[in-house]
Amino acid sequence: MIDSVLLQIAKNAILEQFSDAYKFDKEKLFESYPFLKKDAATFVTLEYDHHLRGCIGSLVAHRSLYEDVFQNAKSAAFKDPRFHPLGEKELSHINIEVSVLSEPEFLEYKDFNDLLTKVEPQLDGLIFKYRGYQGTFLPQVWEELKSPKAFLEHLSIKAGLNPSVYEEHPNIYRYRVQAINEDFDEIPPL
Repeated sequence: MIDSVLLQIAKNAILEQFSDAYKFDKEKLFESYPFLKKDAATFVTLEYDHHLRGCIGSLVAHRSLYEDVFQNAKSAAFKDPRFHPLGEKELSHINIEVSVLSEPEFLEYKDFNDLLTKVEPQLDGLIFKYRGYQGTFLPQVWEELKSPKAFLEHLSIKAGLNPSVYEEHPNIYRYRVQAINEDFDEIPPL
């Protein structure tokens, strides 16, 4: 399902911000790649010289794969509240990653220790939900947080809570991703 066309869509979504020359015929794209019409949840992650520069996504499929990649790429580049909008001069240093998420699956567990045994490092992305607080880590975060304990503790902190919240049994969902990435300049135009 992951295809280089997703990277091309993300690239064009960003370039369109700088020039109308990058607008393209969406219907023609759908004819060539009908899978783009199916609903999907994606994340688009931008890195500048191997440092996070923007990451925005959807946890649940609510629009077409095309639209989700397109909108998340624009948001990662220009609306991530942690960063200033991407400048045209930065593009040659950018790496784009598109991750397509599986449907989240509720993870049943007895306690924190049981949860630790059910989380699969390197494979699981997790969603944390508790009383209006929410956070997620893509599976790619396992590169930095190697153990299930560290992964879960940092996830609760990302959601705005203390790791002791696991005593309250928050809802945890797992998902997997198919991801593809490429340096901005290496992605061919649509």
